[in-house]
Amino acid sequence: MLKDITLGQYFPGDTPAHKLDPRTKIILVILYIVALFQAKNLLTYALMAVTFVLCARVSKVGARALLKGLKPVVIIVLFTGFLNLFFTPGETLFELGFLRLTDQGVYNALRMVVRIMLLIMGTFLLTYTTSPIALTDGMELLFAPLKKIKVPVHAEPPEKAPCPRPRAGHGHVHRPALHPHPH
Repeated sequence: MLKDITLGQYFPGDTPAHKLDPRTKIILVILYIVALFQAKNLLTYALMAVTFVLCARVSKVGARALLKGLKPVVIIVLFTGFLNLFFTPGETLFELGFLRLTDQGVYNALRMVVRIMLLIMGTFLLTYTTSPIALTDGMELLFAPLKKIKVPVHAEPPEKAPCPRPRAGHGHVHRPALHPHPH
């Protein structure tokens, strides 16, 4: 099953989306996510869907790869839809025991399922068209201004990171070096 999951995978290509600076793509994805959460009606969701389809076409990432990427979250999406469908107040359309289907529940379920799918597939376009190294470099460059206020934005690889040395009196026993250096 894990071999079918394309989450975070990079697909090399020569499209305008692949050539776009990673910082620009990161900012555009953030704006896309904000716009998606601001969508309130059918028109705004349709606009977001058209935006996504256009971006997918430009990137030449196939629908199959995008839908396959949804595989790991399908249960979450269905569960979210189910909860919204049957546990949202509104005008009752159908009732069976404690399950009550309402007009507002249908609206909310469709809205949430579409939102989650567009959100996930939209972020997939970023990882599908940007190598992990380029994505990391882009993030580092975007966060570079934080260096001015002493926020570390570049972590050294583990083999270059300084090893913390035990301090005397903090639960560590001081042991002299086996071959002391002459002073």
